[in-house]
Amino acid sequence: MSTTIEPEVGGTASGEDNAAWDLPAPPDHGLQGRIAKAVVARILRKVPVSVRLSTGEVYGSGDLGSHPGIDIIEPDAFFARMGRSPSIGLGESYMAGEWTTAPGSDLADALSPFAARLTELIKPSFYRLRHVVLPRMLSSEENTRDGARKNIERHYDLSNKMFEQFLDPSLSYSSALFATLDPPPRQDDLEAAQLHKVDAILDAASVGPGSRLLEIGTGWGTLAIRAAQRGAQVTTITISTEQASLAQRRVDEAGVGDRVDIGLRDYRDQTGAFDAVVSVEMIEAVGEKYWPTYFQTIDSLLAPGGKAVIQAILLEHHRLEATRNTYTWIHKYIFPGGLLPSTEAIEQVLDQHTSLAVSRIAPMGPHYAHTLRLWREKFLGSWPTVQALGFNDTFRRMWEFYLAYCEAGFRTGYLDVAQITLER
Repeated sequence: MSTTIEPEVGGTASGEDNAAWDLPAPPDHGLQGRIAKAVVARILRKVPVSVRLSTGEVYGSGDLGSHPGIDIIEPDAFFARMGRSPSIGLGESYMAGEWTTAPGSDLADALSPFAARLTELIKPSFYRLRHVVLPRMLSSEENTRDGARKNIERHYDLSNKMFEQFLDPSLSYSSALFATLDPPPRQDDLEAAQLHKVDAILDAASVGPGSRLLEIGTGWGTLAIRAAQRGAQVTTITISTEQASLAQRRVDEAGVGDRVDIGLRDYRDQTGAFDAVVSVEMIEAVGEKYWPTYFQTIDSLLAPGGKAVIQAILLEHHRLEATRNTYTWIHKYIFPGGLLPSTEAIEQVLDQHTSLAVSRIAPMGPHYAHTLRLWREKFLGSWPTVQALGFNDTFRRMWEFYLAYCEAGFRTGYLDVAQITLER
């Protein structure tokens, strides 16, 4: 995103910065908008979703009794945004309040049928011409040392207090690993599932008493604390000043400050030798250009006989190849500079640039769908408190769309997440 809310001291967004979330007016409803309207109407013939326009038109199934529904409140603005940029317009239009779900319909339920059919809805011929229609990744968001710090600040330094409103007490901001998904997990299952996820990573990396552990991407310190409680000596690094500050406080409160060193530095600047290296959902922020450097760094820091474990959000390889240079709504508003790898891409980089190889892949995609559902429920339920921190309604709709959009991706298998063990 071109602008962002800068946190005040203590990690609270300034109410005066609400203008940062104001959207530009949609373009004029011209030829692009009319084309977008025709394309959307055609797509909806194949998707079990009912779409009602404020003009009285109905697209899709028209059956709200059995299918989720969408209400387009401002059709001209909606189709104008879609015509200008399909990869950005849908989310921007939701942020602007130009469309919403029909009464009784859930946002993730409405988005999931599109995610499930994306391959058949968007033909290969479109991908060959996508750069004519879709914007390309911004060079200004490249993950150089300075660029990576700025990209991370724009998301993770929003406000610690805001994140505290929807995360569980462990403050884990990555997929949980639930004991069971039947019945569907509840809010009071989330903390135990997050700790179970952390333990699974530490077990896979053989972290125990006396282990020298490096964590790339501290988060708010939960994994570092858990590892130190096992008797490991932990070095954990981050480039988020807000996360480092709160993580240090949590480490001290847990009584493991003597076994955890929190470094505010880029992974490319880390030195030393470690029996285990772990990194939880950090590779997504590395950028494809720097994947070789990321894995070479892990390789160079891993002591003989050591193991590395990363938890990574994944795309199928053909989807990575089709979308790798496309600038999307997620890049503009949520994760600038990010790119999801495929398992094939990871294996290729390891083979070409390191002495490491994948020894184990443990997928857990459905668990992320439920994690995101629980986060969204709590975020919306905590909105009055979040709003009091200085965030406006555009931010609420943006965050709601982000969480539902990702939930739909994991729910349908368009996205996956896995714990991947690397060994020599």
